Amino acid sequence: MRGIGKRARVAARQMALASAQTKDVALRLVADHLRAASALILTENAQDVAAAQAANQTHALIDRLTLDAGRLSAIADAVEKIGALPDPVGRQVAAFERPNGLLIERIAVPLGVIGVIFESRPNVTADAGALCLKAGNAAILRAGSDSHRTAMAIAATMRAGLVAAGLPADAVQIVPTRDRAAVGAMLSGLDGCIDVIVPRGGRGLVERVHAEARVPVFAHLDGICHVYVAEEADLDMARTVVLNSKMRRTGICGAAETLLVDRACAGTHLKPLVEALIEAGCTVRGDEAVQAVDQRVVPATEVDWRTEYLDAIIAVRVVDGLDAAIDHIEAFGSHHTDAIVTRDRGQATRFLAEVDSAIVVHNASTQFADGGEFGFGAEIGIATGRMHARGPVGVEQLTTFKYRVHGSGQTRP
Repeated sequence: MRGIGKRARVAARQMALASAQTKDVALRLVADHLRAASALILTENAQDVAAAQAANQTHALIDRLTLDAGRLSAIADAVEKIGALPDPVGRQVAAFERPNGLLIERIAVPLGVIGVIFESRPNVTADAGALCLKAGNAAILRAGSDSHRTAMAIAATMRAGLVAAGLPADAVQIVPTRDRAAVGAMLSGLDGCIDVIVPRGGRGLVERVHAEARVPVFAHLDGICHVYVAEEADLDMARTVVLNSKMRRTGICGAAETLLVDRACAGTHLKPLVEALIEAGCTVRGDEAVQAVDQRVVPATEVDWRTEYLDAIIAVRVVDGLDAAIDHIEAFGSHHTDAIVTRDRGQATRFLAEVDSAIVVHNASTQFADGGEFGFGAEIGIATGRMHARGPVGVEQLTTFKYRVHGSGQTRP
């Protein structure tokens, strides 16, 4: 692990000096290599999926783990799109002149070496690697045991693309062992070689990272996302948004876990929304008002309002107005993504201003909480903290800055 760290530091210095054109060519070549190696990658993935099924892993985990030709093609396309983004390195973030004639610039520069620890999503290998490369960084990737074979194959393919472009293969390294001790080594910072850690996985992983990391962390702990159907919500729009927010992909962090329905529209909206969810295959856990509209509703407990199901289950509650909805989200949410459905722009404005989440949404699905959907090409993760990066972490968030000071012989008195 120390050797991996040292090689990454050397590669990061080379990547920081690479031109925008060189990085873009490299990412196009990486995308081409991913497409050319699709048969090999899918074969390795099939072994990972078979092992997960044999271990009786959950449907949600197996869905996140599984690749097919379409998903692999989308991974390659995302790498190509990242290559086509504006270069975040070298941007002049600010410039100002002091009374003594000094000209001071704030310039975007790479973070350095980024450690990414992830579990069952093999696409993170390509997404994280490509985003790090575009921002002039080196990446150390540690895949979970479930996706180890697939991640190794993807990383090897990316390294081949880097070499073809004349960039260091060690700018993308994957930890070659399933031993959990490797995670601890990364969290220690590898003797100062890792500058930031990004965990992508479940609560257990993220809690361990927050507890043990000796370097900065970009992460979210839970994705307890809400949809609030307000008094002035259009019923057809609400039904469409709620179903997509919950059921498009239930295992992603942007999936809605709680539906809040305003009591003022519950008489017309609650029953159709509950029926639509149940008919789509979703288990509804509700309060007394929700249970009263459909006998198939399971009674909700206090735990349900705090649960990230990552499955076809949703908690539903009737609330007394916008203030009650905001209070519920503040009490039980995770500051990830929360949405309001309403035609009342005043209420929408209040919701967007007062809900303290990384992403707040008006009249659209919570599943837009995604770097690709934000135009970032992809994301290395969703950050719900308040330092440096928040929301989808794309190429701009994978840079820091330094000051360039230009003088003409000034000295300080």
